[in-house]
Amino acid sequence: MGLRGWLYRIARLMGDANAVKKNKVGRRIGRRIAGKATGRALGRLFK
Repeated sequence: MGLRGWLYRIARLMGDANAVKKNKVGRRIGRRIAGKATGRALGRLFK
């Protein structure tokens, strides 16, 4: 994993910590699941 991968991983962890601090974990999990589903659907569409 290169530098960019590490930076994205750190950013994701910081976002998780911020969600915990603001009590918005459920909303973040829902958006992450929706984003993964959308990405997979678009990936299949443009295969």
